[in-house]
Amino acid sequence: MDLATIIGLVGAFTMLVMSIFTSGGTIFTYMDLPSFLMVVVGSYFTLFINFGMSEALGVFKVIGLTMKVPSFGEQAIITKLMAFSDRARREGLLALEEELEDLDDEFMKKGLRLVVDGTDAEIIRTLMETELNQMQARHADKMSIVDAWSKLAPGLGMLGTVTGLIAMMKNLEDKSSIGPNMAVALITTFYGAIMANILLIPMLGKLKAHDAAETQVKEMIIEGVLSIQAGDNPRILALKLLSFLAPDVRKSVEAEILKD
Repeated sequence: MDLATIIGLVGAFTMLVMSIFTSGGTIFTYMDLPSFLMVVVGSYFTLFINFGMSEALGVFKVIGLTMKVPSFGEQAIITKLMAFSDRARREGLLALEEELEDLDDEFMKKGLRLVVDGTDAEIIRTLMETELNQMQARHADKMSIVDAWSKLAPGLGMLGTVTGLIAMMKNLEDKSSIGPNMAVALITTFYGAIMANILLIPMLGKLKAHDAAETQVKEMIIEGVLSIQAGDNPRILALKLLSFLAPDVRKSVEAEILKD
């Protein structure tokens, strides 16, 4: 569970509620079913127009990823690549073949399989970078749904504002309708702003951070695989891979894997 996301959501909504109460209002003042239906539900259904059925239905699964802290096991990856490098230098590249079947990381396994098969380094890089690019494209497709929703929700909020104002202007003689129509006009914009600025845009930012972190790990694996093929010393390999980590993380990992 990503506590940062939970803290952010709870904190943002708490401050919103506190601002409502400290300004003399109540939470019920801002609760309006027509506005909710138009902005939240209406903007969601526009995703079915913009995207396919499976993509629109899967948007909640994508958003759910912001509630999890991804773990790519960078230290374990570096340690594993160092072990492969050491064995390859001692026994030759073909000696790695028997260990590949037990390797959990499919991306690393494919790269090392190419190394064992004697594939040229440039071809290995091209193939692995192609797979990395395809992963990024899949991530971009998923993030584009959240991005679209973050833009459609405020748009539906503005549509609700126009709807409320039209209804109010057409019934100015009926003073009892002015209040409800004005509420729809303003609360729809309020809901659209909440959807975009508290929920969807921040969540999109976190998804982009997850994508960047996974991309960096994949790039680290590519360099590790090519370094093994080139016959680099395991410690040289480790230093190459450690350069992909943030300085604070690098120090702790370096102390662990280079302690001997």
